[in-house]
Amino acid sequence: MSERYDTSWDSLIKPLFQTEKMKGLSEFVGQERSLYKVFPAKDLVFNAFKLTPFTNLKVVILGQDPYHNDGQAHGLSFSVPEGIAIPPSLRNIYTELVTDIPGFRYPNHGNLTKWAQQGVLLLNATLTVRAHEAGSHQKKGWENFTDEIIKGISDQTEHVVFLLWGSYAIKKSALIDSNKHLILTAVHPSPLSVYRGFFGCSHFSKANEYLGRHQKMPIDWQV
Repeated sequence: MSERYDTSWDSLIKPLFQTEKMKGLSEFVGQERSLYKVFPAKDLVFNAFKLTPFTNLKVVILGQDPYHNDGQAHGLSFSVPEGIAIPPSLRNIYTELVTDIPGFRYPNHGNLTKWAQQGVLLLNATLTVRAHEAGSHQKKGWENFTDEIIKGISDQTEHVVFLLWGSYAIKKSALIDSNKHLILTAVHPSPLSVYRGFFGCSHFSKANEYLGRHQKMPIDWQV
């Protein structure tokens, strides 16, 4: 687990790496990589922590699992590299942005790196997956790690916006101090549920309004 991340996360991440659970998880992922194709690539597993310094954290968008098809996963929830087809959930996120953020133009790619560089932590609960097998690395230890990260963010910062979409993500609100942070919840933006309350949730403008109220630079959502 020596993959690089921004050193501003050291106080949170380093102690977790020393735990027996993380050592066991590291062994599991290493064994999986020796036997199967695993996504994302080794140097992108902690990409969210590389691109978003802890000291610049403003928003957390929580996903569940990395994309499991070739070329999709690059360590950021909901995001895919340029040149890869925009996944359905992200297409729906863009559709909501068009109606929520004045002047937002529907992008021709799905790379959300620009969000990450502005302080949006695009965090999946599980950080690796076996190729073409959704959920294959769930319940192997990643959730313990990312739960501790969420709790650490809640404890050590204030005025962060947590965007929790779908029942899985919403359960994580138990880890967050709602007196210090803004928690916005909605159904998942997948085609199965998007019409039950994701469209019209206005989470992006609400996040920016909250950040502005607390003297933080709003996010430019255009990618």
